[in-house]
Amino acid sequence: MTSKNIDILCVGEALVDFIGHQYDVLINNTRDYHRYLGGSPTNVAMNTARLGLQTTLVASIGNDGLGSYILERLNEININSKYIKQTGESPTSVIFVSRSKDTPDFIPYRSADFLITEDQIPTNLLERAKIFHTTCFALSKNPAQETIINKAKEAYDLGCKLSIDINYSEKIWSDKENALKIIKKYCSYNPLVKISEDDVSRLFGENMLHEKVFTFFHELGVEIVCLTLGKDGVKLSQKNKELILMPAIKINKVMDTTGAGDAFWSGFLFAYLKEHSIEDCLHIALNLAALKLQNVGRLPNNINILSELLKK
Repeated sequence: MTSKNIDILCVGEALVDFIGHQYDVLINNTRDYHRYLGGSPTNVAMNTARLGLQTTLVASIGNDGLGSYILERLNEININSKYIKQTGESPTSVIFVSRSKDTPDFIPYRSADFLITEDQIPTNLLERAKIFHTTCFALSKNPAQETIINKAKEAYDLGCKLSIDINYSEKIWSDKENALKIIKKYCSYNPLVKISEDDVSRLFGENMLHEKVFTFFHELGVEIVCLTLGKDGVKLSQKNKELILMPAIKINKVMDTTGAGDAFWSGFLFAYLKEHSIEDCLHIALNLAALKLQNVGRLPNNINILSELLKK
């Protein structure tokens, strides 16, 4: 039997975020930008690798300076980049993001990120993975969409636990009917689901009751649905169990919200793999999100994140 020596296999967008230097202004009033490694699955890969997990990233980037920057950053923390394709036909995708204490304004320029093909995800890779993680962003365009759906089924059949961040945005995926169809397909494999209140508003409408969101996913076959509520914390629903509500960690000042959801989910998946209780998974996730909110760009290196998170 193949050893499951990959904790998390992240599949999806690797790109460069240009985050505004001016605080709490929209893009039209942002003068300067700083460059950061970005893409939700990439953030999760980076965060979980820092937490000591064995992480592999499957992505597509351009054969250009920004692509080289991405590979350098991944290599710094020994993330396996064997399955990252550098293509000469499209440049590396970039996103311009406002620096904000609320949901950031962003403009995407997508090129190489969705050129993920099935040959990048061989069966022997899936056999070694404990968790297969992706996002709505990654599922929004072909060939990545078809690749991920096909490989998610294969992973599920091989006994791999699936995960998805329903980070839906009409800027990324204008065909909402197609989005719902693909989300339903992926959710038929019982992934761990993370969705934010903003995602709910964009996908289902602003007045969608939380209970209806949970019911929607449970009826698709999803057992665990995590709804993040920003400053109000998180709600987690398990099929046929009591709802869990946990408050956010209080912090003095929000420096940057970009990547906070990825930090949260990184903490959750880390604790889930370590077989902590669901309550402890949420506790660790909320602590990692709070740490991210206090830092612009990535999580800091000069702190023992793990020991901090495991404090009650």
